[in-house]
Amino acid sequence: MGNDGLSILSSGYAAGSRVVTNEDFARIVDTSDEWIRSRTGIVTRHFGGEGESTTTLALSAARSALEKAGISKEKIAAIICATMSADHATPSTACLLQRELSLPENIAAIDVNAACSGFVAALLACRSFLTDERPYAIVIGAEQLSRLLDFTDRTTCVLFGDGAGAVVVRKAEVPFGSCLFAKGGTEILAEGAGPEVSHIRMDGWAVFRFAVEALPAAMKETLKNAGLSVHEIDHIVCHQANERILEHVIKKEQLEDRKVYRNIDHFGNTSAASIPMAIGEMEERGLLKTGESLLLMGFGAGLTAGGVVVFYGGHDEDTQ
Repeated sequence: MGNDGLSILSSGYAAGSRVVTNEDFARIVDTSDEWIRSRTGIVTRHFGGEGESTTTLALSAARSALEKAGISKEKIAAIICATMSADHATPSTACLLQRELSLPENIAAIDVNAACSGFVAALLACRSFLTDERPYAIVIGAEQLSRLLDFTDRTTCVLFGDGAGAVVVRKAEVPFGSCLFAKGGTEILAEGAGPEVSHIRMDGWAVFRFAVEALPAAMKETLKNAGLSVHEIDHIVCHQANERILEHVIKKEQLEDRKVYRNIDHFGNTSAASIPMAIGEMEERGLLKTGESLLLMGFGAGLTAGGVVVFYGGHDEDTQ
């Protein structure tokens, strides 16, 4: 509680330019539209086209969010990018974005890798850099997972997509609560980094069992730390991994279905990008109103889970 919370001023998102349907996968692997839909809720996903990468998708999303925020760049304290599919081991994606966005050189520019919990972790990390003089940060989730896929493995290749989402956040006097969980394991595994990275391997049932337990636990811990009840939350935005997981948690926790935003049907699993892409869609569709609270929940490889409560602020008085 107090004046150390986060307010989202603006958002932006970008999806890979190539739309890939379930029927497209049925032509190259033993699967079908019915098989994919019934088990995941996914209908289409986006893959990066020629010239697109984790960095270019992140840049598009961040530039959109920054332009809409209308703030002075000199008041930005940090740019943090959550990703497990950076184009390079170094420099960080955040450093490349700092250059392309012409941000001040005396800011924090770092990448965070917590896979599907990465955007939550990045939001928590940005708070340590915010001051009264420089109260803003750009926080991004970006992935190009298509380059990590084994297109002969029908259990994984149909799940993932490429995209990026970004938010401009401000230090604000609003309630704040968060948590991060970790249970070390290789249930989801991609070895190496850069162009030689291996394919994503996943034990789907183990991940499902973890998610349906860890997600409600993280939700309760986050709300407890924020001093809020779930009834005081206006929107719940979970990592978009699997429609079955979300339905299970909605039923188990007796959540109001209308509060839980979903877009997995047309973006698939975009790992660290899924939560900010959802926020970008919600803002674009006029679903967010100033002063509303959002409970953001991530879970996935690591194994990790985490949550954070933020508020939607829209534009504020400190704009150019």
